[in-house]
Formats: sequence, structure tokens, C-alpha cells
Amino acid sequence: MKSELNEKFISNSPLFGGNAAYVEAYYEQYLKDPDSVEPSWREYFKSLNGDGAEDIPHSPIRDSFVDTAASAGQGARPRASMSQQAAQKQAGVLRLINYYRVRGHQAADLDPLGLYQPPAVPDLDPAFHGLGEADMDTVFNTGSLFTEADELPLRDIIDICKRVYTGTIGTEYMYITDTRQKRWIQRRLEASVDKPRLNEKEKREVLRQLTAAEGIERYLHTKYVGQKRFSLEGADSMIPALDEVVRSAARSHVDEIVIGMAHRGRLNVLVNILGKSPKELFAEFEGDYDLDDLEMSGDVKYHLGFSTDIEIEDERVHLVLAFNPSHLEAVNPVVQGSVKARQERRHDDDGDTILPVLIHGDASFAGQGIVMETLQLSQAEGYATGGTVHLVVNNQLGFTMQNPITAKLGEFSRTSQYCTDIAKMLEAPVFHVNGDDPEAVVFVTRLAMDYRETFGKDVIIDMICYRRHGHNEADEPAVTQP
Repeated sequence: MKSELNEKFISNSPLFGGNAAYVEAYYEQYLKDPDSVEPSWREYFKSLNGDGAEDIPHSPIRDSFVDTAASAGQGARPRASMSQQAAQKQAGVLRLINYYRVRGHQAADLDPLGLYQPPAVPDLDPAFHGLGEADMDTVFNTGSLFTEADELPLRDIIDICKRVYTGTIGTEYMYITDTRQKRWIQRRLEASVDKPRLNEKEKREVLRQLTAAEGIERYLHTKYVGQKRFSLEGADSMIPALDEVVRSAARSHVDEIVIGMAHRGRLNVLVNILGKSPKELFAEFEGDYDLDDLEMSGDVKYHLGFSTDIEIEDERVHLVLAFNPSHLEAVNPVVQGSVKARQERRHDDDGDTILPVLIHGDASFAGQGIVMETLQLSQAEGYATGGTVHLVVNNQLGFTMQNPITAKLGEFSRTSQYCTDIAKMLEAPVFHVNGDDPEAVVFVTRLAMDYRETFGKDVIIDMICYRRHGHNEADEPAVTQP
């Protein structure tokens, strides 16, 4: 009689039979992210011995199942259908998915110059998790991966992870302690893997913007040979990125955008984003200033600010480009102060109506203390502005430094792998993106804007590009872009 009861318990219990591998994998998912499992299961798993990530892969859950069966009668063992090997394989699949989220950015295609060879990342090798070629067509549970299917062949699971995390976008976000933010980013990245990033109309608009950005640079390079203009060439995707910032802000009913940036690409932004008249710009190159505006004539043209109103997405948005001296990042607190004052004037405590946007160089973002000082006040009471969108125009070098991304870690210009690593102290997500993929740049810009609107926090876009003409047009490119 007891034997029959044991058999009945084993066959009917959700802990055994065909569910065993799934429950084992579900426990592994709990160890990674407790909030991602159902509350009832969370309480059960919590009651087990050792609920930390250090227990992987030797989790206590299997022993607990056996003990549960034993308490039902005579120490019955699980059926053979609860294959320990199958459970380990399923757990390995879930670990592989998690490591793509954690370290996939290290294998991403981020360098438009093709100089950087991504290092081998053992954690992204299926063999590291006990999975081999024979498992590629085996169907596994997809766990917390945001796909339409609950189960997929391993080959398809790996393909999804590679397309999401090792393409021209590399995302760093798994250090964020707020599970809701992590799951939000995962959903936006993973659920969109089979959807086009831009529709046909948006692609044509991006092409138009890139053509306009290149056109103004080519004209200036031909007409005003040797004059400093800090060309945008090599980072042309900044124009579609800023256009998407403005469009996303308009859709969210933002009234004003205050932009702070250094020299590079500033003239292009003035003309193609803020709508400054090219005629006025050409007059500045020729030294022909308006007599009614002589107080501005003493400064160089790539220090000047601008403000305007534009109509976009059926909304009127006021754009401001802050004046900026030669100390590249000095404009950061100036922008934040201007935004805070505007918000207080509007009684906007959440940053819904005024958006700060800061454009940085890679070396200045990593190396200048004023960046860290501004970042660390970003959520402080009395200073918070509802989140800043940071766009790093990553030239892959400082002024005349060797390419740090291709050098050994810490060999030249910085200690950290990325120039954006300082932003991790805020637990701000970082979207690294290949600047030669404008569709990817627009996609992550839209994602960054939505993140800022949803969570009211800073977000970083690291657009990895290069300089076509060196530090400025009077320099020899081979010196300042080795």
C-alpha cells in the first residue's frame, strides 16, 4: 500500500516526473533573480538550504526533492525520468543566457575601424556550461528569456542571445540592483530581436540626416581649407541620434531640451539640429559679423551657443545649446543648473518638461573629475533633474593617445575597459553601439529616452566611432588617429 502511495506521489507531484528538469532550471533562475519567479515558488526555494549564487551548479534542490519523497513513504527515490544530466543541461542553458546578458558586450561588434579584436569570453562558450554540439537541436526551456516560445532548440536560443547582445550593440546593465529596471531592459532588447529597428520611412529620414551632416562638412572642408571646425566626420550618426532625442522628447511632451557639448560636431549640430542658418555660419568663417551682434564676435564659432523653437511630431520644442569654453566638460554643471532652474520655474519636480542632454568625448568622460562630480549629484535631492541622457562620442582615443580600446588594459590612457565605466557608480545602463550602424544608434537612443522617461535616471550611449581628420583640420590625422 505504501509503495502504491509513493508511486502516486512521485507521478503526481510537480517536483518529479517530466517537470523535474524544469523545476531544477526554475530554481537556477531563482538563484540569479529571485523576483523573476512566482511568489509561492520563491518562498519554497527560500526555505531550501543555501540560496546564494555560490551554490551553482551544486544546488540543494535535488536533495530536497528526495527528502520530500522520503517523507511521503519509505524514502522513495525519484523516477528515472528525472534525469540528473537533463537537469544539469537545462541549468547550463539558463546560465549561458545569463552570461550573455552579463558579458555579451565584450564580444560585440563595436569598432567601425575593425582594429579591435574582441577577446575570447569563456562564459559565452556553451562547452563552459556543459553543453556540446550534440545538444544544439535539443529543446530546452527558455527560462526568463523574452521570447514568444517557452521552449526552443539550444541552437535558436544561442542565436537569439548573439543577435541581442553581441551584434553592433553591446549593453551593460546587469550590475543594476533594481530588478524592475533590469527586466525592463531585457524585455526591450530581447523581445525586439526579430522586429525591424526602423521602418522604411524612418530609414529614409536617417539617410537624409546623414546626407545633410556629410554635406555641410564637405562644403566647409572645400571652401575653408585649413580652418578649424572640429569636423563631425567619422561620427556622423550623432545627427540621427540627436534627432531621435528631439522626436522622443516631443512624443513625451517635453517642452525644452538643454544641450551641452564640446567642440566636435558642434557646427553640424547648430545647422542640422537647431536650424541655424548656414549663411550665418559661413559669415562667421569669413569674419563677416553682424554689426548689431558684435559682443559675440570675440569668441570662436565652435564655442557659441544657440536657442530656437522647432515644430516636430506635432509639438513645439524649445532647444538650447549652451555656450561652452575650451575646458570640455565645464558645461556639465552649467546645463544641470540651467535645467534645474527651468524645472523649478515650471514647478516640475519629476523632470517631465525639461530634458538635459550632455555630449562628451571619450577621454574627457573618463578623465575629468567634473564628470564624476556631476554624475554623483544626479539623484541627490535639490540637484536631481529627472535623469540626463549622456551621448559619448567615442573617438577611441584622447588627444594624441594610442587607441586604448586596442591596447592592453591600462597601457595608455585609462585603467578601465570602457571610458563609460565611471557611470556604473550610478547603476546607469550603458549602451555601447557601433557608430557605423546608424539604425542601431537610433534604436538605442530611443531605448535610452524611454528608460529616462520611465525611471527618471541617467542613461549612457557610448557611440564608438573615429575621427576622419584628426583632432582638428590643421592636424595630421596619422598623428592624432594612429
